[in-house]
Amino acid sequence: MGCLLKQGGGLYERLRVGAVLLAAGEGSRLGGVPKCLLRLQGVPLINRQLIALSGGGVDDVVVVTGYHHTEIEPAVETFPVTVIRNPQPEQGQQSSVRLGLEALGNKFDVILIVLADQPLLSSAEFTELIAAFKKRPLGTSIVYPEVKGQRGNPVVFSGDVIPELLATNVSIGCRKFIDDNPMMVHRHITENDRFTLDIDTPEDLTAFEKRTGWKLTMPMETQS
Repeated sequence: MGCLLKQGGGLYERLRVGAVLLAAGEGSRLGGVPKCLLRLQGVPLINRQLIALSGGGVDDVVVVTGYHHTEIEPAVETFPVTVIRNPQPEQGQQSSVRLGLEALGNKFDVILIVLADQPLLSSAEFTELIAAFKKRPLGTSIVYPEVKGQRGNPVVFSGDVIPELLATNVSIGCRKFIDDNPMMVHRHITENDRFTLDIDTPEDLTAFEKRTGWKLTMPMETQS
């Protein structure tokens, strides 16, 4: 992707970072709306995510589309990313994760699995997670944020563990893999609740506006 803010110097070696951005969902609990195209201050969430990933030190991004691909793919065509379309998005998020990881390949030290419907993630959150990965305890290879006991996203994987993850089965369950391998996991304890905020339902939209004072507006294609 060509990150805008390269991480140079410091105590840690520069890592090559890739990301899988999941945008294949149907948005059924939101009435079939493509959640990643909800607009915050006029900008689609998926565009905000791509800008944040670049600013946070991510080198390459694979965007996985599925449902609503005809609306989503044009929204990201100006970004230097790889777009993969899941032909069977009804098989669930796991199938999209597999497609994204396979498209990224094995050239990365770190891979982030990112949800496209987290409206407040910025480059600061990605930088925070990558820094937590660099400082993780010896022997661990997976990092995820935890806020007040709640597991958040994105999840960060060492590139070394990706072949093992891909070899598990046809449907990759990241959460199941994490739960089955607790010794590999480091929980990044943080007060930053942007990691746990996402949008699934109309009630989430109302709660978001109440919390932030900002309104998420519907994609132009879905407005009446």
